[in-house]
Amino acid sequence: MRRNVMVDLVVVGAVTGTALLFNWRFSWARQMKAFVQTHPGWATVFFVVTGSLLLFFFLRWMTFQRLVATNRAAEEAQRLASSVFRYTQEGIMITDASGTILSVNPAFTAITGYTEEDVRGQTPRILKSGRHDAAFYRQMWETIQKTGQWRGEIWNKRKNGEIYPEWLTISAVKDDEGRITHYIAVFTDITEQKRYEEQIKHQALHDPLTDLPNRRLFNERMADAVRQAREAGWKVAVLFLDLDRFKNINDTLGHVVGDELLRSVAKRLLACVPREGVLARIGGDEFAVLLPSLMTRAEAEHVAQRIVNRFTQPIELEERCLYMSISVGIALYPDDGDDCTTVVKHADMAMYCAKDEGGNRYRFFTPGMEQRTAQRWKLENGLRQALELGELRLVYQPQVDVRTGLMTGVEALLRWHHPELGWISPASFIPLAEETGLIVPIGEWVLRTACAQAKAWQEAGLPPVRMAVNLSARQFQEGRLVETVRRVLAETGLEPRFLELEITEGIMMTNRDQAVEMLHRLKAIGVKIAIDDFGTGYSSLGYLKRFPIDTLKIDKSFIRDCMDVPEDAAIVRAIIALARNLNIRVVAEGVEHRRQLAFLFAEGCDVIQGYLYNPPVSPVELEGMLRQQGALAAEWEKMLPTAAVSASVSTHIKT
Repeated sequence: MRRNVMVDLVVVGAVTGTALLFNWRFSWARQMKAFVQTHPGWATVFFVVTGSLLLFFFLRWMTFQRLVATNRAAEEAQRLASSVFRYTQEGIMITDASGTILSVNPAFTAITGYTEEDVRGQTPRILKSGRHDAAFYRQMWETIQKTGQWRGEIWNKRKNGEIYPEWLTISAVKDDEGRITHYIAVFTDITEQKRYEEQIKHQALHDPLTDLPNRRLFNERMADAVRQAREAGWKVAVLFLDLDRFKNINDTLGHVVGDELLRSVAKRLLACVPREGVLARIGGDEFAVLLPSLMTRAEAEHVAQRIVNRFTQPIELEERCLYMSISVGIALYPDDGDDCTTVVKHADMAMYCAKDEGGNRYRFFTPGMEQRTAQRWKLENGLRQALELGELRLVYQPQVDVRTGLMTGVEALLRWHHPELGWISPASFIPLAEETGLIVPIGEWVLRTACAQAKAWQEAGLPPVRMAVNLSARQFQEGRLVETVRRVLAETGLEPRFLELEITEGIMMTNRDQAVEMLHRLKAIGVKIAIDDFGTGYSSLGYLKRFPIDTLKIDKSFIRDCMDVPEDAAIVRAIIALARNLNIRVVAEGVEHRRQLAFLFAEGCDVIQGYLYNPPVSPVELEGMLRQQGALAAEWEKMLPTAAVSASVSTHIKT
C-alpha cells in the first residue's frame, strides 16, 4: 500500500510541474489560445496526457480509499471477535486437528476453574467426568466427522473435582481443501437449569404441603409395582387412609391449623410405612400407602393395624394437642382387582365402610362393599337435589317445663324423604351434608323454615314458644352467619327473643376468641344461645363464664343411665347445680321414663325433652298440642312425683 502511495505522489508532482512549466512559458490566460492556434498538435498531446494523468490519479485515489475502508472493517471485525471470545458468558475451547488445546477464553476458566496455562497443550480428556462410557464419545466423534458438528448435553468435571452438566457444541473448522484444521467447543453450564427442571419435576409429582408423592406419582409407582408383581407372582396392597372428622378441625380451627395437622399426620404415617412402601397424599385429608412385593395378606394387615394404633396417641401442635383417629381401607392385587384403577377404587370403598362403622379402624375390601358404596353415592347425589325438589322436612320436638307441664319451646329437627329410599336417617345424611358442604345451604333453609313456622303459630293465636335450631360447625365458621340470622328474622318477622341457636362445645372450644366474638354478635341481635350435648366435650367453667349462654342441654347419654350409673347421676346433678348458680336454664334431652323425670324434678332441672312427653311431630300435630296445653298440663301433673305442683300452672292456662 505504501508503494502505491509513493507512485501517486510522483504522478501528482509531475502534473504539477508540467502545469507550472506551462504557466511560466506562456501566460496562462492570454497565451493559451495563441499556443493552441500555433501549435495544435502539441496542445492536443498536452491535454490528452494531462487528462490521462488526472484520471489515473483519481482511480488510484479511489482504490486507496477502498483499501483503507476494508482494512478498517477487518480490524474492527477482528477486535469484535476478540471481544466476543473474551467477554462471552459461554466457555470456548479451541484445539488443533489432533485435539490439543490451543486456547480458551475467560468464561472457560470461570466455569471449569482451569486457566489457559493449565490446559494449553492438554486434551479435552482433562474435563472427563467418568459419567459417560466409551460408546458415548465414539458416537460423538462419528457425528462430528460426518456432519462437522455435534450438539448435546454432557457431564464434565471442574478443577475442584465437582461434576456438572453443560450444553456443548463442537464444530470442525476446515481449510479450502476441506481438511479439518481446528475444533471449536462452545459450552454453557446448565447446573441451575437442571436444578430448576428437577424442582419443577418434583413439584409436579409431590404434594406441596407435605412433600409426599402426589396422586400422579403414586399411580406411576403402582403401575410399576403391578407390572413386576404380575411377572413374579407377588401381591400388591393399597391402603386408602382418611382422617376421621378432619373437616371439623378445618372448619373450627381454620386452615392454618389444619395444614399444620396434615404435616404432622404425614410424618406419623411415614414412620409406619415400610422402607419399600410408598406413602402419598391423594388430596385433602386422604392418603394412600402402596405396599409392593407382598407374599401374604397379613403383611398389609400388620401395617394397617400399626397405623390405627399410632393414632391413639395425641398429635401435639405448637399451641394445642389434638386427638385424631383414622380410617383405613385395604385392597390387594390381584385378589381384589386385576388393574391399578380397580384396586384403588376398592381400597377407597373399604375405607368408606370403615368410616361408616365409626372410623378408627381398618377394613379389607369385600364384594358387598360395592353395593354399599353405590348406595352412599346415591345418597350424596340425591342430597344435592333434595333441597331443590322439596324432599326435606322439619319436625318439632316439644320442650316442656318440668314443674308446669307447659310447652316452653320446640326443637326443629331435619328429616329427609327420598323418593326411592324413603325416610333417610339423619345419622346417615347429616354427616354427608357436613362432608360435602351442603350443610350450609341446608342449614339456612332450616333456619328460615323454623322461624317462619314459629311466626305462623303466633299469628294463629297460639302461645308463643321458643324455636331451637341447631348450627353446624361449618355454619358457625361462615363469616355471614350473623347477617344470615338477621336477614331471616327480618324476612319472617319473628322476634329474636323467640329464636334459640344451639351449638356444641367443640365448636366453641376450638377457637375461643372467634367463638366469643361470634356469640356476642348473635346476642346483640337478641337471640338466645344454647350449648347442645353438654358434658360430652370440653366442659369448662371458664367458657361458661366468658360466653353469653342462656341454656345448657344435658346430653341424653347421661340421662339414659342416670338412675343406674352413679357417675352419670353425679354428672347430671353437677350440671344442674352449676347452671343454677350461673343463672342458666337447663334442658335434659332424651327423657323417656318416669324415673328419669322424678330424678330431674328432684334435682331442680328446668325443662325436659324426650319421648316421655312426645316424640318429634309435624307442624300440624304440634299446633294441635299447643291448642291443648291445658289438658296436656293436667296429664303431666299425674306423672310428677309429688302433688305439690306449682300453682302457676292453672294461672298460666287461664291466661
